[in-house]
Amino acid sequence: MKNKPSNLIYGLNDKPPIGTTILLGLQHVMIFFIGLIMPVIIVNELGDAISHQTARSFISLTMIAGGITTILQASKKGPIGSGYLCPSVSGPSYLSASLMAVHTGGLSLLFGMTGFVGLVESLFSRVMHKLRFMFPPEVTGVVVALVGIVVVPLSVRSLVGLGHNDTISSPHEIIVGIVTFSIMVGLNIYSKGKLKLYCTLIGMISGYLLAYILGIIPQSVLHHHVGEPDFFAIPYIRNMSWSFDFAFVIPFVIAALCSTLKTVGDIATCQKINDKNWHRIDMKSASGGILADGIGGIIPGLIGGFGQSTSSSNVGLSVATASTSRRIAYSAGILFILLAFFPQLANIFIIMPKPVMGATLIFAVSFMIIQGFQIMMSRMLDARKIFVIGASLIFGLSADMVPEVYQNVHHWIKPVFSSSLSLGAITAVVLNLILRIGISKHQTLELKITEDYTSKIFDFMDKQGSLWGARKEVIYSAASAMNEVMESVVEMKLATDKISVKLSFDELNLNVDINYLGKPLEISQEKPSKEDLEIDKNAISKLSGYMIKQYSDKITTSFKDKHCNIKLHFEH
Repeated sequence: MKNKPSNLIYGLNDKPPIGTTILLGLQHVMIFFIGLIMPVIIVNELGDAISHQTARSFISLTMIAGGITTILQASKKGPIGSGYLCPSVSGPSYLSASLMAVHTGGLSLLFGMTGFVGLVESLFSRVMHKLRFMFPPEVTGVVVALVGIVVVPLSVRSLVGLGHNDTISSPHEIIVGIVTFSIMVGLNIYSKGKLKLYCTLIGMISGYLLAYILGIIPQSVLHHHVGEPDFFAIPYIRNMSWSFDFAFVIPFVIAALCSTLKTVGDIATCQKINDKNWHRIDMKSASGGILADGIGGIIPGLIGGFGQSTSSSNVGLSVATASTSRRIAYSAGILFILLAFFPQLANIFIIMPKPVMGATLIFAVSFMIIQGFQIMMSRMLDARKIFVIGASLIFGLSADMVPEVYQNVHHWIKPVFSSSLSLGAITAVVLNLILRIGISKHQTLELKITEDYTSKIFDFMDKQGSLWGARKEVIYSAASAMNEVMESVVEMKLATDKISVKLSFDELNLNVDINYLGKPLEISQEKPSKEDLEIDKNAISKLSGYMIKQYSDKITTSFKDKHCNIKLHFEH
């Protein structure tokens, strides 16, 4: 059972009231609509080659796929789903490959390749649990930080009303953006109860109203989008077809790999914010999440939508509102599916003013970047790991800061260089695999009873902890236990010669095997009293043995022919 952090109002397994669940789900739905920019880009690229009915159905079917995947992602039974509030939206990782597909073979090729790559990702999820070594905290932390960083350009431009074709920011747009963001932050920090829970929803509604009052949403736009004749419509694509082209296998597989790494980062964040004792990523949960992500490709491929991937913005929103109940995922998924059948209602969100969008994104992802750096710094770092983090961030950010450097790369690997997230994540994984070479999981330390063993122990453990990327508190406990053993052995004159210490480490365990010739060390089960310390000459040794037991998670001793052995086990 996960240890729920005290800052969460509604934790993972909590059951908010139905009305609260619906409103919290609605907040996430409003973020979902920002992701619809991906299928809209596809529609714009096709231009006159796609009918209005097909374009609208393509977007609506994408919404249905996103809603279903969001529900599956939150599932905690069976192999599908991470079990967390980790919603899915149109995946930016798929955009580059999808544009290449529609330019070559239209929507039929897009649907065929999206379904294919969803199947590939689903199959990959079944071996994910064996790949824990690929995702140490420094790699996971880089991915989590980048999923927030990559949103910065879009969110800041949107906050001041700038867009792809809009290069002029008006004072009214700046006012709307600042007021919307201020309301969200103010309610989140200074309010309690319902106002804190609905701070995003209240902020967005206020932003809409202010944008309408200031003329940012003209009457003509409202009439054109919201005043459509069809209140209810069943989305479908006439003459639906699928095609496949081997030339697009590599671009789509690379896009799926980028999406997978992003999903790992999002799920790691979900695990961390729901468990105050979190130490490492749960690969079983991650495998289920990636399987759900793969199905998020299969479903739109079959019904005619855009590929789905987990939404970092929604994960950030759940942190900001302190509400991570999986019931919210069910609510958001169902609402998103229902809105796909009501185009007039859906269009209210589609015409979201850019300043409102920017304020919401900044509010939602503010926590993601810090979460990423917290994950990176949760372990001891040496030069190798510092290089993995630094180089990955540098090369990753270069994709968006100096994109011209990568403009001539082969189109097959273009998805890798299409965003800071994909390039940074893959760089981190590759560097981690390369720089792991030469790191031994087994080490031996020789100690002499006549030397300054305390400094030697702590210096050795600090060096090894950094090489292994171990948790600081575990390394400190092990070093303290080893030092207590040495103090007892020396003070009680138990050893006649040097003491040999053998250490072995993996991601889950740290084992310390201490051997010496002499008399056995007594490991006391109870702490000696003050009276015992005054009258019993062996009480100091008993106290030291008691302290050793407190530092370690498990201790066993053996003695045979003057060969003394003490085994210390530490859970990692």
